[in-house]
Amino acid sequence: MSNRPALPAEIARRRTFAIISHPDAGKTTLTEKFLLFGGAIQMAGQVRAKGEARRTRSDFMKLEQDRGISVSASAMSFEYGHFRFNLVDTPGHSDFSEDTYRTLTAVDAAIMVIDGAKGVESQTRKLFEVCRLRDLPILTFCNKMDRESRDTFEIIDEIQENLAIDVAPASWPIGMGRDFLGCYDILHDRLELMDRADRNKVAESIKINGLDDPKLAEHVPADQLAKLREELEMARELLPAFNRQSFLEGHMTPIWFGSAINSFGVKELMDGIGEYGPEPQIQKATERSVAPDETPVTGFVFKVQANMDPKHRDRVAFVRLVSGHFERGMKLTHVRTKKPMAVSNPVLFLAADRELAEEAWAGDIMGIPNHGQLRIGDALTEGEALRFTGIPSFAPELLNTVRALDPMKAKHLDKALMQFAEEGAAKVFKPMIGSGFIVGVVGALQFDVLASRIEIEYGLPVRFESSHFTSARWVAGPKAEVERFVNINKGHISTDHDGDVVFMTRLQWDIDRVQRDFPELKLTATKEMMV
Repeated sequence: MSNRPALPAEIARRRTFAIISHPDAGKTTLTEKFLLFGGAIQMAGQVRAKGEARRTRSDFMKLEQDRGISVSASAMSFEYGHFRFNLVDTPGHSDFSEDTYRTLTAVDAAIMVIDGAKGVESQTRKLFEVCRLRDLPILTFCNKMDRESRDTFEIIDEIQENLAIDVAPASWPIGMGRDFLGCYDILHDRLELMDRADRNKVAESIKINGLDDPKLAEHVPADQLAKLREELEMARELLPAFNRQSFLEGHMTPIWFGSAINSFGVKELMDGIGEYGPEPQIQKATERSVAPDETPVTGFVFKVQANMDPKHRDRVAFVRLVSGHFERGMKLTHVRTKKPMAVSNPVLFLAADRELAEEAWAGDIMGIPNHGQLRIGDALTEGEALRFTGIPSFAPELLNTVRALDPMKAKHLDKALMQFAEEGAAKVFKPMIGSGFIVGVVGALQFDVLASRIEIEYGLPVRFESSHFTSARWVAGPKAEVERFVNINKGHISTDHDGDVVFMTRLQWDIDRVQRDFPELKLTATKEMMV
């Protein structure tokens, strides 16, 4: 890492990251405060506020607004100090789709939000494992310290044990619940005090010289001060000091404590991302690795969102720029079709508001409106045939058949399902025998999301019914062998929206049988989204 030349200033100031957490840990609130401090919004919209104001700025799908959860991952860009932050919001709901996994392929770091009372929860663990696979640097924010929460050492221990990562405290909480005063900033020797009166106000910070500074006693009651000194002494003995190299390699996470709803601790976390977070990283492609400072523009599609604007049937492909300096109107080659594409109206996102992007640099996330040419996993380059790796497609865990309640509209259903399949919102399988489709998703909530979107976007009420298949596996192997297999098992064969052969099964026994009878074939639960 160290012997690489410095990146151009425009690229070096970019920080592209995602926020991951279990539902209700406060991720949406934290996202809002980021936008507030970045000057992108004037007032953080309380999720429970009244009427029109109740829409959280980062949740734009109708179902998300009704349920107050983030289902689709949206991207937001804003300036903070001299940094340019690209924040990719990921759904934290337990039934979220693989969208979240794919989002993590497009960022350079992740912020893990943990609830001070609940600690590490199941969803956090799942998302953390994905970050682990990619050695993503992780910053941790322990939220809700203004409520009754667990002992600080206990929280840190749980993270270290559950996630097998070193934790270095970047700040230390003073009191908790009602007695929560603020934090001691360990990295900069500052006292950060929380203002409970104004939730949109940035906390005041007081510069002090170490823990023996008499100024501390003016702001912190004696008993809390004694406890703080004792805890910090223990922390220095027991916990590792922050080491940026170790953090960038994914072995250590710095932890900040705060309360997002009171805007407390958020600014320190943002400063931490700016100061220590990784600049745009090298991305792996099958042919070679692509560095951000290369002159030719390259990027890949990690998400497709359809009907962002219900008035126009538009689709926006979210592209992570991997290298180069993109300017509006540039012609890029769409590697899968080998066709040139003039990108004349790329957009940058500010939650649900979009603005035309005149330029973008490596590390930025931009949206390219298109009519279905761009799919997840597609690469865009200035001519080089690159294929970026590591964008996974997972076998669905739940399978249902789908029927349009109005049989006259069955054709529209085909179109709607294909659109969602290309968007990555669901897997759609067309059985070889019989009519209709089988839809597969990762979590049950996705069926509600699909039914709601098909009805809102296509005016088509549909019904999902349980299928007698329980899992799907992609089939790979020599062509003649695949054909022989398909002919023998017609009742179990479907194709996905790319036309690839899929074996639908009821029992694990079916899969074992195939592996015994057809040793040359491979049945896989994931497929790389590659062109």
